[in-house]
Amino acid sequence: MSLQPGQRLRSCGRLPARCATQVTRRQPLVVSPCLPLLLLMLLLLGGCHSGDSRTPTDEDPLVISAALDLDVVAPLLDAFRQAYPQIPLRFEDRTTREVDDSVVGHLQGGQATGEGASRAPDVVISSAMPWQMARVNEGLARRLNGPEIERWPEWARWRDEVFAFTFEPVVMAYRLDLSRHMLPPQTHGDLHALLATQARWLTGKVTTYSPLSSGVGYTLAQQDARYSSRFWELVGAMGRVDTRLETTTRAMLEGLSQGRYWLGYNLLGSYAMVYAQEHPEVIVQVPRDYSLVLMRMAFVHRDAPHVEAAETFVRFLLSQRGQRVLAGQTPLFSVLPGVTGPYTAARLRTQVGERLYPILPNATLLAFVDPARREAFADHWRARFQGEPAANDAVERGSGALAPE
Repeated sequence: MSLQPGQRLRSCGRLPARCATQVTRRQPLVVSPCLPLLLLMLLLLGGCHSGDSRTPTDEDPLVISAALDLDVVAPLLDAFRQAYPQIPLRFEDRTTREVDDSVVGHLQGGQATGEGASRAPDVVISSAMPWQMARVNEGLARRLNGPEIERWPEWARWRDEVFAFTFEPVVMAYRLDLSRHMLPPQTHGDLHALLATQARWLTGKVTTYSPLSSGVGYTLAQQDARYSSRFWELVGAMGRVDTRLETTTRAMLEGLSQGRYWLGYNLLGSYAMVYAQEHPEVIVQVPRDYSLVLMRMAFVHRDAPHVEAAETFVRFLLSQRGQRVLAGQTPLFSVLPGVTGPYTAARLRTQVGERLYPILPNATLLAFVDPARREAFADHWRARFQGEPAANDAVERGSGALAPE
C-alpha cells in the first residue's frame, strides 16, 4: 500500500485471505486438593471477585457489541477463536447509537434494542469516541492490568479502562464518472470550490455523514470545526447542492457504486479501502491539506457477565498477535509500536506526513457530549446547512485554530 498525500486510491493492495493461525494451547492446570475448601471460604467471606464471572458457553457466549463491520474485523475474530477455542463469542454488528444504547439498556429496564438488550454486553467497541469516553467516565468500564496494558501507548488509552486500538484515516471518495466532468478534489478547499462552481452536476450527488443522526458524523463535524476555519462555509455549500446525509460509510459507498452519488465526504478510510478493491468505479482520496484519524475504542463493561473472557478478548486486541492481524489482514491500521505490516499507524504517518490529525482518547472529548453543547452545535449546523441565519455565532468562534490553511 502506498498512501502519499493527495494520492487517489483505487486499491490499497489486496488484503490477504484469512490465514491459519497456530492455536495457543495452555499448560495443564495442577489443582491442589485444598482448593475447593479455599474457594468456599472466600465465597463465604465475600472476597471472591471472580464469582461474578460466568464461563461462556454456546448458549451463553461472550457478547461483543460493536460498531465495526463484520467483514472488516473477521480476520481478527478468526484469530481470537483459534487462540481461544474454549471461548464461544457472538459479535453484534451495530450502529454507534445502537452500541451506546446497549451499554445502558440493562440499566433502563431493557429499553435498548437488539438481541440481548436486557443484559450488558461483555465488550463494547465503537468509533463514536466521545460517547465511549462518556460511558467510561460514568463508571461503566472495568480497569484492566497486565503486560499488554503496560505496553500500550499512553496516548491511546484512558485510565487503563478504554483503549483506542485502530488508527483509521478519514477520506473523501468519488465515482470515476466525476473525473469525466471535473477535476476531483484533493483538499477541503478543492471540495468547497467544486460545490460552488459545479452545482449543476453535483446537486443531489454528494453525500456525507449526518452529524444529527450519527455519533461518528457528529464527532467528525466537531473535529472539522476545530481544524478548518472554512468548515462552516463548507457546510453551507453542501446544503446548497442538496447533500444527502447518511449514518454509515457503507451506505455512502453503496450509493457511489450504484451511481446515486458522485462524491462522498468524511468516509472511514478503513471501510472505503476494502470496498474500493471490489468496486473499481469508486476512488478513495486522502485529503492533501489534512486528514482526521478516527480511533476505534474498546472497553470491558462494568456489568459484563463473562468478565474473565471479556478481559481476555480486549488484551488480545492489544497484544502483538492481535495487532499483527490488524496490520496485515485488515485496513484498520494497528497502533502498537514495533508491529509491521501494510496497515500500521507508524507507516501511515511516514507516508502521509504531518497532515494526519488523530482524535485522541482524552478528557477533552467529554465536552462534546454535553447536552447543551450538542444542541447548540446541532442547531447551528442545521441552520448553516439549510441556508438560514446563523443560530449561534459563538459556535464558530475558534474554528480552524488548530490547523494551518
